[in-house]
Amino acid sequence: MKIAMTGVSGDMGREALKAVLLLPVGACVRVLLTHKKRNEELARRLKREYGPRIEIIRGDVTRREDCERLVAGADYVLHMAGVIPPAVDHSPSLSHRVNFVGTAAMVDAVKQQSPQPVFLYISSVAVYGNRTMAHPFGRVGDPLLVSPFEPYELHKMRAERYILDAGLERFAILREGAMLHPKMLENNMSDPLMFHVVLNAPLEWVSARDTARLFANIFLSESRGENGDFWNNVYNIGAGERGRCTGYETLEDGFSVIGGKPERYFRPEWFPRRNFHGLWFYDADELETRFCFQRDGVHEYWQEISKAHPLFALGKAVPPELIYEFLFKRLLAMEGSPEKWVKEGDEARIFAYFGGEEGAKTLPRRWEDVFIACKQPDYTAKKKGEGAALLSHGFDDAKPMNEWNIDDAKSAAEFRGGKCLSSEMPSLRAPLEWQCAEGHTFEASALTVLRAGHWCPHCSPRPWKFDLLSKNNPYFAQVWYDSHRRDEDVVYDIQDGKPVIRKGE
Repeated sequence: MKIAMTGVSGDMGREALKAVLLLPVGACVRVLLTHKKRNEELARRLKREYGPRIEIIRGDVTRREDCERLVAGADYVLHMAGVIPPAVDHSPSLSHRVNFVGTAAMVDAVKQQSPQPVFLYISSVAVYGNRTMAHPFGRVGDPLLVSPFEPYELHKMRAERYILDAGLERFAILREGAMLHPKMLENNMSDPLMFHVVLNAPLEWVSARDTARLFANIFLSESRGENGDFWNNVYNIGAGERGRCTGYETLEDGFSVIGGKPERYFRPEWFPRRNFHGLWFYDADELETRFCFQRDGVHEYWQEISKAHPLFALGKAVPPELIYEFLFKRLLAMEGSPEKWVKEGDEARIFAYFGGEEGAKTLPRRWEDVFIACKQPDYTAKKKGEGAALLSHGFDDAKPMNEWNIDDAKSAAEFRGGKCLSSEMPSLRAPLEWQCAEGHTFEASALTVLRAGHWCPHCSPRPWKFDLLSKNNPYFAQVWYDSHRRDEDVVYDIQDGKPVIRKGE
């Protein structure tokens, strides 16, 4: 079994490489490493540990010729390479180049091979955009309402669409939940990204270790000929109930490592009301049932981090005032801080993250005035999914996918305020003609629209005009209005590198 991999220098990639090379099927792996100095030692270590079972290709994922060298002769391609927040917030152009252009180059390289390798792409929960406790649970097929001004979400969504439209012989798109890894706490000490978290936002975590186990088990099942109906589909990767928490609980877990509660270190007005990304996966068991990979719980994982870094515990002896003075004060003054946006009157971001100046002004200043969802009596039952309110997809998606037909496509299109103009549906992957509520016509497969949740490429994701679209699209409206007023009428865009808003068009 020959497997080509990108992204092996990242937190997920390191775990994935280790897990795949431990498989009892004699897997050989070819990896793509950029010409960065830090990769020199990594390359030497990999050759020491794995010898001839690993081949290293020097190159750039955005260069088609380098991608072709990587995938030539491979049976499988595991594409994990990507630039993630906060790096993408500081360099959106790098996000576009790696997350979209790089993925397109990989897909094009795979298509040129004969026989064609199987393509496994790691997407993100971020494509679903902002969720609240009104609809904390999501599943594949839910609308993709990427949060305004978030380049990572934008480019991941575009990359998915490119894969779905490419006509690959066999592929799978896996949307990774919030990822647990050993460097989480220290990474958050250098950037104000943690202050983008909405306190009551639902988050489903999954460890890099469990995700690597999933990849290994997919390849192991392949070696046994067990994955016939797995490919050409989209899935969510989560840890299930053990991985579910809220933004508040994430702060609670993270700062328990240094011996305190969020109330000890943070002020509630530092956090926005909306425009984050995350949800709980109602369909987290779909991959777990097939591949049995979920072992790490989010709370237990933080305890593991605490044990691995005993020096963090010294923080409990440090007065909160000093932590503010030497850590938070610096972070809150940085460019990506919501606190800075409010102080400097950044109208576009204030509207996106707080619902406007009034929303920012009315944030509670005392913790006792803050509603904390995870402290409510019904929270445990809610997290289990009992009585979960799921979004409608506009057709009977409880039917097996191989029974979906043109009537389902027409029903789904009508729920989106549009039409399916085709009269027949030869297969789930056959291109159909659609029309959105704004009058645009486009081609996409039923797999792209009904299963993956994509819709009109002319309307979204940029500029972000979900206020306008939701007025005529019940599919969008059912979740957009959980965190936006129905009288909002704003188009979000970026001009000269800066976020702007303007009245809806």
